[in-house]
Amino acid sequence: MISRSARVNLLIGTGHFLSHFYLLVLPPMFLQWQAQFGVSYAELGLSIALMSGVTAVLQTPVGFLVDRHGARRFLIGGTLIMSLAIGAMGFATAFWQILVLAAISGIGNSVIHPADYAILSGSVDKDRMGRAFALHTFSGNLGFALGPPVIVALTAAMGWRGAMIAVGAVGMPVVATIFLQSRILVDQVHVTHAGPVLSGRDLLMTKPMLLFFSFFLLGSMAGAGVQAWVVTVLHEVKGLDLAIASMALTGYMAGNTGGVLLGGWVADRSKRLATITAALVVGSAALTLAVALLPLGAAATLIVLFLAGLGLGASRTPRDIMVKDAAPPGQIGKVFGFVSAGLPLGSALTPVPFGFLIDHGHPEMVLVLVAVILLASLLCMGSARGAAAQASAVAAE
Repeated sequence: MISRSARVNLLIGTGHFLSHFYLLVLPPMFLQWQAQFGVSYAELGLSIALMSGVTAVLQTPVGFLVDRHGARRFLIGGTLIMSLAIGAMGFATAFWQILVLAAISGIGNSVIHPADYAILSGSVDKDRMGRAFALHTFSGNLGFALGPPVIVALTAAMGWRGAMIAVGAVGMPVVATIFLQSRILVDQVHVTHAGPVLSGRDLLMTKPMLLFFSFFLLGSMAGAGVQAWVVTVLHEVKGLDLAIASMALTGYMAGNTGGVLLGGWVADRSKRLATITAALVVGSAALTLAVALLPLGAAATLIVLFLAGLGLGASRTPRDIMVKDAAPPGQIGKVFGFVSAGLPLGSALTPVPFGFLIDHGHPEMVLVLVAVILLASLLCMGSARGAAAQASAVAAE
């Protein structure tokens, strides 16, 4: 018999898997769409920009709705909208329809983070919260990893239209299961305050929340810099074969994904979350600098980048638990909707300027800047943690 906690994690994780999976089924479609609709690469890229941009913009207002009306209905509706929009792309007769459906899918996707964290906070025992948050992040990473190969295989078997319809249809049993099992999804605890409380907008503009947003943003900027350019840097600066450089990126991503689970286990067994997070991020920054500055061979580069990814991944869950602890009761939806909007924004900020550095003959600076950005993120984390503790102390007086 599967425990209630495991069922909650499975339901929430499956929806999160789909949200990431659907984002990365689009890039493998680009060549198919270019041949079908005769569009430019810029127009193709707009499909990703619309889905990610709409998600980022709407996460915070959806978080307000989740806190006010409950998370379950939004989770079910958002997953349904996201799946139907992806499946409907298989029926598109013009590229503008793809763009409209990408934006609609982004609307559905915007529900996932605020609803998921609100439900996990109310449904999972506190001593298992770290592992629950880790499994949530892990399921999203798994969606990213499986999206491209699955859609490529389906396209080869049934064409791009059949492939899009098929992956969209996968969401239907997920929605049905979440609906039928929704009674086990307990929403976050709401507390009635006797005295004056901050409005939602004022809460998000407090120093701790702005600093946590910056922490998420900078961490995402660093990760996106590695993902976009480490293959180019290792090939051009270190002289590694492209196949080896690609393996190094795969190792970094594998370490990052595995590190998430390690971080969840650690978060459930220690209260020194800030210290652990700082040590992991500093370690990851130091290893990234080692790759940039030291004459490492191919094998050493693979190992060091794997460990750098492992450290950064392991820092994710303690970070998320710190945000949950800083959020007032009943406000988790809007808080996570706001701070996690820094993730897609950060991913969008660094690839272009880092590419500019490479274009101007400074590829060696990319990994150095990644390390600097990681260390800067720690300043935000430390200040956020201190400001949150101070605010809690004032509220308790």
